[in-house]
Amino acid sequence: MTAVVPEPRMISEHELDQIDRANATTATPVVFVHGLWLLPSSWDRWAARFEEAGYVAVTPGWPDDPETVAEAKAHPEVFAGKGIGEIADYEESIINRLERKPVVIGHSFGGLLTEILAGRGLSAASVAISPAPFRGVLPLPFSALRASSAVLSNPLNRNRAVPLTYDQFRYSFANAVDEDEAKELYESYSVPGPGEPVFQAAAANVNPWSEAKVSTKNAERGPLLIISADGDHTVPWAVANASYKQERKNPGVTEIVKMPNRGHALTIDKGWREVAETALTFVKRFT
Repeated sequence: MTAVVPEPRMISEHELDQIDRANATTATPVVFVHGLWLLPSSWDRWAARFEEAGYVAVTPGWPDDPETVAEAKAHPEVFAGKGIGEIADYEESIINRLERKPVVIGHSFGGLLTEILAGRGLSAASVAISPAPFRGVLPLPFSALRASSAVLSNPLNRNRAVPLTYDQFRYSFANAVDEDEAKELYESYSVPGPGEPVFQAAAANVNPWSEAKVSTKNAERGPLLIISADGDHTVPWAVANASYKQERKNPGVTEIVKMPNRGHALTIDKGWREVAETALTFVKRFT
């Protein structure tokens, strides 16, 4: 019996325009991969900063991402049923259309996707910011369990799109900023997200076929920086550091930096520029 292979998700017109724009220049592309509960627009300020530095930015979505936060909140169902493998393959299909090997930068589940893509030999250099854990990363701090409980508390959420309440967002993302900024971030950036990646990451160490798996020893991985936030509830230092210990088995350059007084929202809060400059300094060393 012949296996049924699902049709690949279509790359959006906006993403195709970004690819064409990148290929029309001689600049090194930087592909920014967003994480769960965010959209590509969460990278807008980063994209502008990297372009100021001479790179060309590409900010792809996950399959079927809406264009705006308002649209995402109005149609949460479009996020449902997306797994790590499908999303990683989608990002790879975008990278494969670029004429130059890109830098890849990702946050949270986008950080895990960055490590997966780097492990496939697709990046010239990579920065994984507060990356979600993969198979072989063992620490499971209480704060990470609490942060993921928004999804894991109901098994039916695996195939659903799951929004965060403000209180959940405050704990998981915005614990290191004041109340006014937390509310602003929630309104400006937070969207529903697929539950499946959270279940996949949670079960990675008991599932040998997990899609939350990184080829850490591939010599084609290239230089990798992991950025951790010292107050991160969702991906605490213990998790980020365990990822680093797995990645440093690679023959390539592997480094880790801890950002003080920061939470999981470190890429979108008012201190985003410090994190962006840390990433940019690393990237400039290799491109």
